[in-house]
Amino acid sequence: MRTYSLDDVHETRKRRDSWWTVYFVDPVACRVTLPVANHTRLTPNALTVISLVLGLVSAACFATNQLIAGACFFYLSFMIDCVDGKVARLKGTGTAFGLWLDYVGDRVRVVLCAGGLAYGQYTLTGDVSFVVLGAAVAVLDLFRYVNAPQMKRVREAVREERQESGLEPLGPDPLAVDVLPADSPAADPLAADPFAADPFRADPFRADPFRADLFGADAYRPDPFSVDPLEPPERERERMGRGPRPRAFFRFFKRLNRFLARHRVRSHLVSGIEFHAAVFVIAPLAGAWALIPLAAMSGALLLANEVFLIYRLWLFTRRHGVSSSQESREHVLV
Repeated sequence: MRTYSLDDVHETRKRRDSWWTVYFVDPVACRVTLPVANHTRLTPNALTVISLVLGLVSAACFATNQLIAGACFFYLSFMIDCVDGKVARLKGTGTAFGLWLDYVGDRVRVVLCAGGLAYGQYTLTGDVSFVVLGAAVAVLDLFRYVNAPQMKRVREAVREERQESGLEPLGPDPLAVDVLPADSPAADPLAADPFAADPFRADPFRADPFRADLFGADAYRPDPFSVDPLEPPERERERMGRGPRPRAFFRFFKRLNRFLARHRVRSHLVSGIEFHAAVFVIAPLAGAWALIPLAAMSGALLLANEVFLIYRLWLFTRRHGVSSSQESREHVLV
């Protein structure tokens, strides 16, 4: 049986991840992964089940108004959820069933924790705002995870329609995840992904949009700090009556993106992971007074990010879409 080192575990980390994971979860998850991989026979699926059980304990703590305990168990649940992905990549033991189990487990954990938090605070205070809070958190989380794969399917459908119409094929997907090339961690993070032509060659798990602990719904998020590849060229912008892009503005965000890339942090700074951390970890630790304000603020930022992604998808379809019959499009969102 092979013995893994901490360097081996570090190689299983995502090229770019949420800042919450990079700074507050990965340092612990990597240390936990090492003994789990070397001294136990726990499979990724078993770890996913353990993560789900911890999530259920967290929900029960929230329901009984044990906010600090609930926050700690939620953190442990998410950390173990990260460990199962690292073990799967480290040992190559990921399974197709594991993709489903991980996705469903994550959704069950969030819905139950949101319900537990709402129930616990409502029974304590009688304030219906907490019921609205729980429902809003669950709906926003489910929308995010449904929206991501559907947007990917739409982009793929646009590319297929262009090919069938004999039009010039599009280049690498501008809405693909912003990652560093695998062979050069210090390379320019704005450079093209070397696996863009075949995005599933580097990692077969990327083919599944539901593998939350590997890439997850945020795997298909664009880089909001790079120059928008969907924007028309400058001359075309002038014909459309639109002024030139402020170059100083984009240079600033390019530099910011490079800085974030050097620290493995994704450029979309408010993803679902930060949303969950704000609602189920930071706010409960701060106290009941912080639940609604932090949930509302993080939810608004997450919703703004989703609206931005939908806007970019609309630009993509408007610029590259091909007219086709309604029947030919019915399969896209099914």
